[in-house]
Amino acid sequence: MRRAGLGEGSSGHYGGSGYSVYEDENEQLQEGLRAKVGALKSLTIDIGAEVKYQNKMLEDMDSDFDSTGGLLGATIGRVKRLSRGSQTKLLCYMLLFCFFVFFVLYWYIKLR
Repeated sequence: MRRAGLGEGSSGHYGGSGYSVYEDENEQLQEGLRAKVGALKSLTIDIGAEVKYQNKMLEDMDSDFDSTGGLLGATIGRVKRLSRGSQTKLLCYMLLFCFFVFFVLYWYIKLR
């Protein structure tokens, strides 16, 4: 005598255990999903750490740029003071020196 749902039939149950083949397959799929979720979690943590590092680098670059801007502003102020006087030859040398320095820096950065 067979009871409905307990034999091996279309419902996929084993003998009288009540354990389904589908449940076993679901557990395997759940383990696969857990592994994938763990990998995604690790990846998002790594991305977050990289974003924080990049933001810190950008902030450092901004502060370096600000200090360079202050130095450049002071230099331009000195050049303006020189231009007020009649020292045009000295001003010309100063501008040529500035162009030379910028050219050397540009060349150095381009080769790097």
